[in-house]
Amino acid sequence: MAEVEDIYSTANARMNKTISAFEEDLKRIRSGRASTGLVDHIQVDYYGSQLSLNQVANVTTEDSRTILITPWEKPMLSVIEKAILSSGIGLNPIASSDNLRLPVPSMTEETRRDIVKLVKSTAENSRISIRNTRRDINNDVRQKCKIKELTEDDQKGIEDRVQGLTDTFIKKIDTATIKKENEILAI
Repeated sequence: MAEVEDIYSTANARMNKTISAFEEDLKRIRSGRASTGLVDHIQVDYYGSQLSLNQVANVTTEDSRTILITPWEKPMLSVIEKAILSSGIGLNPIASSDNLRLPVPSMTEETRRDIVKLVKSTAENSRISIRNTRRDINNDVRQKCKIKELTEDDQKGIEDRVQGLTDTFIKKIDTATIKKENEILAI
């Protein structure tokens, strides 16, 4: 019975990782509003080491259209500016004496549609990953049943529980996708 719980917890852990990765991907997708998630992934050269932006600066939202970046050390201002420009996020920093402002421009209707397509594609990839986890777990269970490590009742029970987990995680993806689409399409 302990093996059944191990199989179930493995499936749960793998699906949770997929959801976490999906949520991180959604944070990086621009929605027309300023969000620190847009710049979280940017790496900055800090005296020869690559560190994430939030490790060398305070990153906040000044208002709904502006991200404010205040470096811990003043000489890092130009390095951070270069990292943002080379990151490909499409935002141009405005430097002042001790901080950077990243204005987030309004999106056109076409841009919004393109970003919604990206969100849907990201969601579908996450759903596929969840289903692949279900398939892998079910294949492992069937193999264990063939070599008599598990009973047929155990196999059926695990498959039903893993299907329930799959349904739950796909609903989470769907809910997050709808929320992000509404955020993008709101003017």
